[in-house]
Amino acid sequence: MHIHLSPDSIYPFDARGIAKRFRHAAIFGALDALRAGETMRFVNDHDPLPLLDQLAQRYGAAVEITYKQREPGQIVIDFVKKQ
Repeated sequence: MHIHLSPDSIYPFDARGIAKRFRHAAIFGALDALRAGETMRFVNDHDPLPLLDQLAQRYGAAVEITYKQREPGQIVIDFVKKQ
């Protein structure tokens, strides 16, 4: 069970440890579980441009996407649930 402690919580999501065939489904599930104002801090070893396109189509303005770090081998992106 996941307990939401505060509306400004940041929840880490390290995609590097998830099998590639399950990654997108796991990411969508994690984003669906967020409440408004919560952040999922996504970490990956490559820039997930196809995923970002899928997220834009699925969530539109409901999820704000902000790169925190964008270097080869180290990508960190905050996904903030807006509504």
